[in-house]
Amino acid sequence: MKIQSVNPYTEEVLKEFEPLGPEETDTAIKSLRLAFNSWRTQPVSARADLVKRLGEHLREDKRRYAETITLEMGKPIRESVSEIEKCAWLCDWFAEHAPCMLEPEEIITEAKKSYVMFQPLGIVLAIMPWNFPFWQAFRFGVPAIIAGNVIALKHASNVPASALAIEEAFRMAGFPENILKTLLITASDALSLIDGDMVDAVSLTGSNQAGQQVAEHAGRRIKKTVLELGGSDPFIVLDDADIEKAGRMAVSARTINGGQSCIAAKRFIVLEKVAKEFISVFLSRMKELRVGDPMDETTDIGPVAKKEILDLLLEQVADAQKKGATVIKTDHSFGRGFFFPPCAVYDIKRDMRVVSEEVFGPIAPIIVVRDEDEAVRTANDTEYGLGASIWSRDLKRAERLAGRIEAGFVAINDAVRSDPRLPFGGIKKSGIGRELSHYGLKEFVNIKTVVVKE
Repeated sequence: MKIQSVNPYTEEVLKEFEPLGPEETDTAIKSLRLAFNSWRTQPVSARADLVKRLGEHLREDKRRYAETITLEMGKPIRESVSEIEKCAWLCDWFAEHAPCMLEPEEIITEAKKSYVMFQPLGIVLAIMPWNFPFWQAFRFGVPAIIAGNVIALKHASNVPASALAIEEAFRMAGFPENILKTLLITASDALSLIDGDMVDAVSLTGSNQAGQQVAEHAGRRIKKTVLELGGSDPFIVLDDADIEKAGRMAVSARTINGGQSCIAAKRFIVLEKVAKEFISVFLSRMKELRVGDPMDETTDIGPVAKKEILDLLLEQVADAQKKGATVIKTDHSFGRGFFFPPCAVYDIKRDMRVVSEEVFGPIAPIIVVRDEDEAVRTANDTEYGLGASIWSRDLKRAERLAGRIEAGFVAINDAVRSDPRLPFGGIKKSGIGRELSHYGLKEFVNIKTVVVKE
């Protein structure tokens, strides 16, 4: 079956691609292995220079790459341009800081010399999602490559053009062939790569179901794995918060990328003292959003990426209404495209799918609680633990609550957003391991101890 690139705004097939057969995949992996044997011997400074050039190339050609993203998965063009710019920033940061971070670390012991060195693992299979098709691949790939690994990129099946554009960007920046290679293969083919000796480690960003499958296959082969999975991030508004600021930011945090983000705010937990004011600000801002053609510079929200996502969102809202929720939708209708109008849902019950499942679209459940203790209990009442946001004018109070939240990232008076300088990842069913910063840089290396005695 061919791999299709479909425009979610027009519902038209943009292009079809032939998936690789077993022999072609085998040849591709062998070429990656040869490239690794050479790439690992290059000084980190030389690898960093190429990463720096990669960032420069992205900036030079950002509009073209951004249009590929928007046409293929529906992200508003302004957000797509920002995504490419963020990838370039990531390249700059790791090009500057990675050489120092990968220097051997000397440790004082009774031996003449003791030190730790960081050496690449080999071929890392990257199974990446469609929602941030460049950023997710770069967020994982740049640190892994600068550490000396090479990448077999198995991207989501609905963004093949983006996957090939990423490979092109590395080539245009002057990287040797086969440092990052896109494999147009199926999910089952990717699992077969893990089962054999063809790849040495795996990074997956995606659904919990995909994470479980990858972890199971990698576990049987004892292969290093980093998983960045789903989230149901709480957005907690305390009774001393700046409600105008919190309410407006809440809409942005929920609707970024059309709500199709693992770190989008997904449950709005508001103290009852300020709930009425918060809902008023939230609804007012939500109704200001422009929904439409994602290639239009003024559009805030485009279509969701796939018909299956649209159908699931409709099911989740219908479930909430059936169980007694109040749903307020914005007034948008379209004759074509996978559009879901942003909506707020309140009178929430714990068994509603809009809070028990990860919601990948612009649905905003608002949960009113009595006090901060109930807010913390509600925030932690989920199988996920990716990010959280706390809003309060009392920073000490907010930091105290941050320590009680079960998540890998807590933002105070801001939305959760990944940053090359900070580690990113989750706990519970939101994943294993970290990306970004020096923590992410060292996920796919052999941390080798060397002890020298007289």
